[in-house]
Amino acid sequence: MHNPTRPLISSVATGISGLVLALIGAPWWLTAIAFACFALGLLVTVIQSVFPQDSEHRLAWWRARWHHQQRRRTPLPARPPVRDARQAPGPRADAPDRHGE
Repeated sequence: MHNPTRPLISSVATGISGLVLALIGAPWWLTAIAFACFALGLLVTVIQSVFPQDSEHRLAWWRARWHHQQRRRTPLPARPPVRDARQAPGPRADAPDRHGE
């Protein structure tokens, strides 16, 4: 597990360099499996650092996410278009169309 007093990047760099030294001369498939396992471990570490681990905070996070998803699915009421003061006024109802008819 990650030591909180040591930056994550230094732990990753140490792990990668140790893995590279251990895999010198190894078959390509063993190297691919080793790096895939290392990447998976790094992904788990990142996910654990992003999402709260205390059950009370985790529950609050999931509730907030659920409410956010519900609000996104609910369509907003239609609003009338906002006219900018710099725009030219639209055609009047009693004005002739483009061809003078």
